[in-house]
Amino acid sequence: MTPKKIISIVSIAVISGLIIYGFVLITQIFSKNTSFDKQEIYVHIPTDATYEQVLDSMALYVTNLNRFEMVASKMNYPENVKSGRFLLTNGMNSYELVKAMRYNVPVKLAFNNQERVENLAGRVGSQIEADSVSLLKAFKDSVFLKENGFTEENILAMFIPNTYEVYWNTSAVKFRDKMIKEYRNFWTSERIAQAEKQGFTPTEATILASIVHKESVKKDERPRIAGVYLNRLRLGMPLQADPTVIFAKKKKDNDFDQVIKRVFYNDLFLNSPYNTYKVIGLPPGPIAMPDITALEAVLNPEKHDFIYFCASVDRFGYHEFAATLQEHTVNAKKYSNWINAQGVKR
Repeated sequence: MTPKKIISIVSIAVISGLIIYGFVLITQIFSKNTSFDKQEIYVHIPTDATYEQVLDSMALYVTNLNRFEMVASKMNYPENVKSGRFLLTNGMNSYELVKAMRYNVPVKLAFNNQERVENLAGRVGSQIEADSVSLLKAFKDSVFLKENGFTEENILAMFIPNTYEVYWNTSAVKFRDKMIKEYRNFWTSERIAQAEKQGFTPTEATILASIVHKESVKKDERPRIAGVYLNRLRLGMPLQADPTVIFAKKKKDNDFDQVIKRVFYNDLFLNSPYNTYKVIGLPPGPIAMPDITALEAVLNPEKHDFIYFCASVDRFGYHEFAATLQEHTVNAKKYSNWINAQGVKR
């Protein structure tokens, strides 16, 4: 065999080897490499996670971890690990998986109906990386509170119930700072003027809105209830709001999981700054997180002469309103008889 033929044979062998290697490589890169049954899943990579931690997480979702590692190495992923929330789709190949681990997918974070900032911290902490302890510490930071005109008692007023887009790995401080921006965006000059018209700061308006929110689930009735409380405040009357008594009882017992459906006469004498039967004016902070309809009800209350109201027995969820104590006594007696008949003890 001549040298020329030997060189030709070797060249063909090398080229064939490269073709085979290229085919194997392409197969490894572009063939399916997912092992989960769902259409899609999210992988959460903690802040400052190492590449080894990523591999531990990916091992749960890929068919061939070595194949993923090979492609990740070719794409310089081990040196560029990102923390966050990443979307994997069933059927992805290794190349697509590595690409997906570079795109941090935001969380649609939602909260409402929280009675205390502690509850809010728990609710938010269940949706992002920051835990409830770090969130609560950020919310109650004394420097932050002083700079923004809040106290530990009224900081819940800063949070506007809504759905927000945030990254899963958002820190507690960054989340808090985002919320104060959202608060300022909500309290436009127009809304601040509406609050001032009622004699309130935004925080005071939120405190009253929290009572209105708790008084009625009927959004169309809330402006009328707000009007009642504003009439009482103008007359120098105590608000006498049952939800504040319920809040005071829960706070005294340090048990916000208990369900209290009824306020009894003796409860009205509970010593608490939240008991608006004993304390004239607003309580020191919100008794719940009012939604926007309750806030708008306080900013745009119904004008009327009603001073009293109690739950209606004829229109479930609504209330009967009265301008005189005599009218209210009739309504209250009717409701008391009805609730006794239902056997409600607490």
